[in-house]
Amino acid sequence: MEQTMEVKQVVVNAAPTKYIQKAGLLRELGKWCRSLCQGGSVLVVAAPHILKEQSAAIKAGFTRSGIRAELQEFGGECSNAEISHLRGIMIRNHCTLIVGIGGGKVLDTVKAVAHFAQSPVAVAPTAASSDAPCSALSVLYTEDGKLDRYLPLNQNPQLVLADSAVISAAPPRLLIAGMGDALSTWYEAKACMLSKGKTNVGGNCGAAALALARGCRDILFASGAKAVEDVKAGSLTNAVEQVIEVNLYLSGLGFESGGLAAAHAISNGFAELGVCPSVMHGELVAFGTLVQLVLEKDQNELLHTLEFCKQMGLPTTLEDLGCANLGEELLLMAAEKACSDKYTMSNMPFEVHPDDVCRAIMALNHLL
Repeated sequence: MEQTMEVKQVVVNAAPTKYIQKAGLLRELGKWCRSLCQGGSVLVVAAPHILKEQSAAIKAGFTRSGIRAELQEFGGECSNAEISHLRGIMIRNHCTLIVGIGGGKVLDTVKAVAHFAQSPVAVAPTAASSDAPCSALSVLYTEDGKLDRYLPLNQNPQLVLADSAVISAAPPRLLIAGMGDALSTWYEAKACMLSKGKTNVGGNCGAAALALARGCRDILFASGAKAVEDVKAGSLTNAVEQVIEVNLYLSGLGFESGGLAAAHAISNGFAELGVCPSVMHGELVAFGTLVQLVLEKDQNELLHTLEFCKQMGLPTTLEDLGCANLGEELLLMAAEKACSDKYTMSNMPFEVHPDDVCRAIMALNHLL
């Protein structure tokens, strides 16, 4: 009698070497980066407002640790041109470490530079607007801001420094957008588990990634509203600290080791089309998550998640995305891009066609 062999899973879990979260970390960068900077100097790439407000304190922190820091303002886009520009600065200044301080595009840029330079990298997010800091992935854009491609990296960051005082002082919309990105983690990991789809690190979703992903959803539902209320009041509370960790760390590990599915594919379809340039990545992903739940016909979870998104101010309709007048032709084009082989729609546990995506978007758009 022939025995049926169960398909073997390959579980691959990836994470940064060290994640540290506390108030005041930007003043201590030298202390934490010392072990990574073996001779030479460090290139610090920062968002313009960070250099304007904190360059002296950042440089002093490195000086106290005996490290020479070259400070460079971020050019504004995570593009091939910016990556090449910063790589040249590293070479000319004999830098053996690159540090990024800022939002997701700054961090993705320095991670890409480190990838090509084969150097260590440290990242210090100034907002918890996405799960980019912890991942071995950079999202590249064209010079005019359209999605170009995903660049898989050969390493996760050696060091992630989350200054919760700086992050909580950022505009609340950034934290909320990060919650939208983190919210997708559970739904996409669950889809990947059911489909045995491939994750970003080349494995299948295992127990650890699934637990992290579930934690994202549960903590956001339990503490998200309080965290938003607190940051709007200017308070750094336990709820805010929890949501920062969810947005940056739990979601970063959960998506990379758990996998992506329809939510990010739909977000990428809209982003590539360039029809809603003022909408943040996490906001688009939140909308994509709701569309994924429509595709899955999970009515109870859809209504629960829809209510949460409305409460947080995350987009739930095409009008919220600024796409109320998007015609059928453009909507189908976005759906076709979402279903292309370069994205992760195939990780859904059933076949999804562009027409299915269009119908799901329209169904969501008409939910009261």
